[in-house]
Amino acid sequence: MSAPLDPPVLEEAAPGARLTPRTAFTALLLAVLAFVPIYAALTGDTFAMTLFTRVLILALGAVSLNLIMGYGGMVSFGHAVYLGIGGYAVGILAKEGIASGFVQWPVAIAASALYALVVGALSLRTRGVYFIMITLAFAQMIYYVVIGLDRYGGDDGLTIYKRSQFAGLLDLQNKAVFYYLCLALLLGGVYLVARLVNSRFGLVIRGARSNDRRMQAIGFPTFRYRLVSFVIAGALCGLAGALLANHTNFISPALMHWTRSGDLIVMVVLGGLGSLFGPLIGAAAFLVLEEGLSRLTEYPALILGPLLLLVAIYVNGGIEGLLEGRRDG
Repeated sequence: MSAPLDPPVLEEAAPGARLTPRTAFTALLLAVLAFVPIYAALTGDTFAMTLFTRVLILALGAVSLNLIMGYGGMVSFGHAVYLGIGGYAVGILAKEGIASGFVQWPVAIAASALYALVVGALSLRTRGVYFIMITLAFAQMIYYVVIGLDRYGGDDGLTIYKRSQFAGLLDLQNKAVFYYLCLALLLGGVYLVARLVNSRFGLVIRGARSNDRRMQAIGFPTFRYRLVSFVIAGALCGLAGALLANHTNFISPALMHWTRSGDLIVMVVLGGLGSLFGPLIGAAAFLVLEEGLSRLTEYPALILGPLLLLVAIYVNGGIEGLLEGRRDG
């Protein structure tokens, strides 16, 4: 018989209704994101649409990583592989003449979930640096396998000439429609994570992060819980990969490289590890800063790197922590 969880595990309960700088900033960011297509239509600034569509898609990938890393303490350094698997599922099916999104997207999600199941079943038996290295090794293995797929572009990548089709229900060729679909799926992903982490399932995941042996001692099969969360995160990131393939009309092995997984980790940590909207805030800050600095200098990383380092050292909880006035002591 499982014993009840200790009260400290419940610390992430749903926030109250009072307005805080964090909630006000999040609401403002969501309002800005909702207004982007209107702004683009009024000004003709198509670049803003392109940039913020990418923000939404990568934020969904970061939300999926936050589920296992922020709440479960599982630092996966191969998470971007699911972006690649989802993207290649769309690209390969499109090349083979299957353009229906009702086929492409479920295949992208299922393939990502299946691969996450295999990786998780092996890697979750380890901890710390061993877990990190196993997830990295599996990601690099798929990276080199895809490079060898000459039929699908190999190292040069694969061009997707037509976006997913949904029998006339959605016209993804319309950039505004595609943008709002990405926004809706991102908010759906955040809602899913919120429901999971505030359920009994989520409490077990977070309890296992704090003290796995104790959770097992009181009767919880933590390996199963962690594996399920790992699979859900992979599936959600695979959906982001399908969106990214439709957004860029191109997919390449570079998307699976370990540096892309590093970018997702930076987005999660920058926004606020273990917070619902932290990945969105982090993705927006990271990509907008990266784009802005690339216009000012040829070496944006020389400025962006130290900025990220300062946030990591002096701010407890990323940008969300900064909004709450938390600092490392």
